[in-house]
Amino acid sequence: MIKRAFDVVVAAMGLVALSPVLLCIAGAIRWTSPGPVFYRGVRVGLNGQLFHILKFRTMVIDAERRGGPSTAADDPRITRVGGLLRRYKLDEIPQLLNVVAGDMSLVGPRPQVQSDVARYTAEERALLSVRPGITDYASIKFRDEGEILRGQGDPDAAYDRLIRPEKIRLGLEYVRRRSFWVDVTILGQTVLAMVHHDSTTLSHEEPKRS
Repeated sequence: MIKRAFDVVVAAMGLVALSPVLLCIAGAIRWTSPGPVFYRGVRVGLNGQLFHILKFRTMVIDAERRGGPSTAADDPRITRVGGLLRRYKLDEIPQLLNVVAGDMSLVGPRPQVQSDVARYTAEERALLSVRPGITDYASIKFRDEGEILRGQGDPDAAYDRLIRPEKIRLGLEYVRRRSFWVDVTILGQTVLAMVHHDSTTLSHEEPKRS
């Protein structure tokens, strides 16, 4: 399958090319806050299978006991280094290992926690028919998700109101229109978003209907 072969080759090359960056980030996390370098959270993947998503740890070690799954930019659980990693999405680089392992794809709907998937409607469960991805259209549109949630008294409720409906809609649109060239387009837009950082300057384009 072209998509899977492309994922493995690009992810493996990315891990090799970014290995010095990975080592520097790991050292910064280790030296500035107690706890492990990596965060391993349970997510729901292809066909509802559970897997452990791999990220650089950006929060204090007992973060899950101190608050909910939604994280605002001003969340006190975020470490000093973690704020920088989140801003530039560097915490997600280790997910290239998830791609190589087959749990994720480079492009696809972002994997969600079990409690969120449990709320899916019958239509929304189509999101589980493809491998979850590191990036997708929703990841580009809501690149500064933490800033959207900043100052909200209840980040989880704000996420449900301001982000979740559109994120699901864009995920379902990807599932319906996915192709190799759609993936390449999304990857290109993701790179542009990382380079320019300001997501408001990036025009979002959905796949055109045939």
